[in-house]
Amino acid sequence: MFAYYLELGLRSLRRNPILTLLMVVGIALGIAASMTTLTVMHLMGSDPIPWKSDKLHYVQLDSWSADQPARDDGSPPDQVTYRDAVALMEAGRADKQAAMFKLSLPVQPENPQVKPFQSLGRVTYADFFAMFEPPFAYGGAWNHDQDVQHSRVVVLTKDLNEKLFGGQNSVGKTVRMNGIDYNVVGVLADWKLRSRYYDLTNGAFSDPDEFFMPFTTAVDLKQRSSGNNSCWKSSGDGWDAYLQSECVWMQMWVQLDSPARLAEYKSFLDDYVGEQKKLGRFPRPLNNRLLNVTEWMHDQKVVSRDVEVQTGLAFAFLVVCLVNTVGLLLAKFTRKSGEIGLRRALGASRRDVFTQFLVESAVVGISGGILGLALTALGLVAVRALYDQYKTVAQLDWSMIAVTVVLAIVSAILAGLYPTWRACHVQPAAQLKI
Repeated sequence: MFAYYLELGLRSLRRNPILTLLMVVGIALGIAASMTTLTVMHLMGSDPIPWKSDKLHYVQLDSWSADQPARDDGSPPDQVTYRDAVALMEAGRADKQAAMFKLSLPVQPENPQVKPFQSLGRVTYADFFAMFEPPFAYGGAWNHDQDVQHSRVVVLTKDLNEKLFGGQNSVGKTVRMNGIDYNVVGVLADWKLRSRYYDLTNGAFSDPDEFFMPFTTAVDLKQRSSGNNSCWKSSGDGWDAYLQSECVWMQMWVQLDSPARLAEYKSFLDDYVGEQKKLGRFPRPLNNRLLNVTEWMHDQKVVSRDVEVQTGLAFAFLVVCLVNTVGLLLAKFTRKSGEIGLRRALGASRRDVFTQFLVESAVVGISGGILGLALTALGLVAVRALYDQYKTVAQLDWSMIAVTVVLAIVSAILAGLYPTWRACHVQPAAQLKI
């Protein structure tokens, strides 16, 4: 029976090609606008490491001035001082831990045909790789002993390795950065990060890191952070004074593998801050925080208010398109009153008529969905071209494709409900008298 109704629907749509095209294009435009913005918002805010996001926690300590909070909502600074980062690392109370900061260094390639260039990287500890799980193409991470020894080693990303060594296995080779040679111990494979969730302070969608080096090595060589740096009082002169200052410029992550370990670490942080208060630091009330990955992303507003507003406006446009489709379907079904009356007189029930026209509406929705999917893909290409920072999240995935198709069908059926209901209430006797 469904095949029969489908055939009737297709015949009806072919009889009015211009009207059919208007309905399909209207739904397609609404679908494309809403799904383009929804896809970007969905991928921006989706869990980047779902298998362990509840075990990775970002450390916040309120070491700010007693006169005012670090942030307007009273929350602690979004980074920690060097003193605190080192103290927490040396305590080693988490299952894994990694302090880190952003660093930019000039790279001097061995190949004379490649000009020196500036490269962004990450200064961190060996645990970073076990915590955030970037894939390796060659070699691996440095070890804890190399952290302690301040070893001059480096892990390259796929892109930087391609630029310096043509993508070949460069483990054991040397990279010169800022006049200092570093031994390559590992090369990452393609690490498909939607956002740099481990460093939201310096921008979730900013340029990706191209190399990684030991924290202790960078500090030993007096490499200053290229990321955010905030101080509530003067840091003094010189490198050592800067390290002992109350300036916050480090990110601190810990891995805690169970709720019990999380509670233990929270207690440890409270005790640590209590000890620091006795030394004259941390003048503000106790305000330590340990947010997991998704909580930290929400706190840092990875999905901005602008993106949410744009998504809302796009869905409002979809509603306008559906209203227009309702009007077109109503006009179409009204013109078929005579045909409906004849079918009713020949024995068709209201349910038969309702099903026939609902199937016809669904065909319009599926067609609009297919065209809308193509337009969504084009819309995401446009987003990537106009907004380089969104290139990792302006991508269609299978879940969004499924949502697009379902939304198109549901939208068309909703648009067709009222016109179909009106068609079912055509009086056969009134039409047959005409």
